[in-house]
Amino acid sequence: MAVLLTVLAGGSWLSLDFSLARVPAFTDYAGRPNESGGTNWLLVGSDSREGLSAEQERQLNTGDEADAGGARTDTIMLLHIPSGHTPPSLVSLPRDSLVPINGHGENKLNAAYGLGGPTLLSRTVQETTGLHIDHYLEIGFGGFAGMVDAVGGVPVCLVERVHDPKINLDLAPGCRELDGADALGYMRTRAFPHGDLERVEHQRAFLSALIEKCTSRTILLNPVKLVPLAQRTLGTTTFTDGDHLQHVIQLALALRYAGGGGLMTRTVPVSGSSEVPGVGSVLLWDNEKAPELFAALRYD
Repeated sequence: MAVLLTVLAGGSWLSLDFSLARVPAFTDYAGRPNESGGTNWLLVGSDSREGLSAEQERQLNTGDEADAGGARTDTIMLLHIPSGHTPPSLVSLPRDSLVPINGHGENKLNAAYGLGGPTLLSRTVQETTGLHIDHYLEIGFGGFAGMVDAVGGVPVCLVERVHDPKINLDLAPGCRELDGADALGYMRTRAFPHGDLERVEHQRAFLSALIEKCTSRTILLNPVKLVPLAQRTLGTTTFTDGDHLQHVIQLALALRYAGGGGLMTRTVPVSGSSEVPGVGSVLLWDNEKAPELFAALRYD
């Protein structure tokens, strides 16, 4: 019996590992940062509509990818998991940050994804931060909304109304639980006085609330909720070709620790904004504070 259970468990593990969607997110190149303390994940929220029916696209107000100008990334974050016992750090990299993109000059950070997919985006992040990125996780519209619905919604408290007619989003002030469609709109909208800078703050706060909900006892100890959550997450998430199920579990364990309020969140320091011909309005990283932040992460 023990042998049979071992074989079944091993088969389930291999089946789940084999089912993970993977892309070649990393490539070696001259000058790639060396590995340093801790583990770094590049977390990407893309506008991928893969797997969504026309009705689901309508319900989620995704719009058309062609009208959006091709594939884009609305969310780009670095998650640093220390090797010791200090809390993980989640750093937002605003999509409108002006950065050098290999072979394409200077442009907005999210342009790297459109120009060269995950591989060019990960290289751009590594070259601009000096950090070696170990793992990659990308989730599209449907996957994110499905996660929120799988845990029964995520609580948010709004100080003022959030109204974005472009994506049919209208949230009144007050506290409520957002379902998948409203949560997706809330993460995407830039209808705030400070645009992208304010959006990344809302994104981090919502992601922290989602992590706390996903790692709560009401979810982890309830198979009726845990199994659909795991299925939707693994079934709609893309990793790099070097990632395996054990890396996903390590990430989940780190986020479980963070779910209790131990996640340190911040935005890369910005010194101001500018208008760049042919690029548009961009955010400029602080030349002193941004390198200090990345050095602190590099040395764990």
